[in-house]
Amino acid sequence: MRVIFMGTPEFSVPVLDALARDHEIAAVYSQPPRPAGRGKKLRPSPVQARAEALGLEVRTPTSLRSAEAQAAFAALQADIAVVVAYGLILPQPVLDAPRLGCVNVHASLLPRWRGAAPIHRAVLAGDARTGICLMQMEAGLDTGPVLMREATDIGPTDTTGDLHDRLSAMGARIVAQALPDIESLSPVAQPAEGVTYADKIDKAEAALAWDRPAEIVARQINGLSPFPGAFVQHDGARLKLLRARATEWQGAPGTLIATEPPTVAAGQGAVELLEVQPAGRPPMAAEAWLNGARLGLGERLGEAG
Repeated sequence: MRVIFMGTPEFSVPVLDALARDHEIAAVYSQPPRPAGRGKKLRPSPVQARAEALGLEVRTPTSLRSAEAQAAFAALQADIAVVVAYGLILPQPVLDAPRLGCVNVHASLLPRWRGAAPIHRAVLAGDARTGICLMQMEAGLDTGPVLMREATDIGPTDTTGDLHDRLSAMGARIVAQALPDIESLSPVAQPAEGVTYADKIDKAEAALAWDRPAEIVARQINGLSPFPGAFVQHDGARLKLLRARATEWQGAPGTLIATEPPTVAAGQGAVELLEVQPAGRPPMAAEAWLNGARLGLGERLGEAG
């Protein structure tokens, strides 16, 4: 099949690899290179870097709204376009250009968590399951009928990073299965009930407060890991909390009440810290951090902010 691939972040790369193995890639569309690092040099997206390594043509328009951009897209004469976290709105002429239209690999069980940050929001909300939907694209935001779906459980210590990797591999597998039989798949309309929207993550959501219930605090830690990372200010520096589990212990909110693993009391219950990242250092086991930290039983672990 002749395929246009459209994607930008690391999440999209396994799908590109799967398509490149089995199909003809007419072109790869990705977001333009962005300034990155201390020198603010332009850095290509992970998809662009991978596509160029595979010897594929890469296009990085800032918009697809112009007649010229739409004509260039249509001239590729693709059978289908596969979209995975591309980041640009596709106008109707683009959606209509491939013979079989455009399909999207979306990281949620639609209609739950339409929008920009479905993995984060599923963990933050305490969802028991999430998954991948292969959706026929239409003009609305993630409103199209679903062609194929697969689910996975969200464990009590699963982070957004864990699910990101699991769902990325799942998306690649689903696309590899679906494309050869895409014309025989029966689209299933999304139900009107159960629609939720996954707003972008605001860095302000990362400041942690211990006076909330332990389950909420643990979800915040896991849901914002690895980025932006829930944090407290401790000993004059920011300490990111990257993996946690809610437990039944009780104590004064914010105080250390156990050491193996480090356990901090919350408003209700307590939070076992499993992985942390001190400022300027790599992530580490929370117990290893505590061994070198100035924090004793009954003392408070930092202040949010």
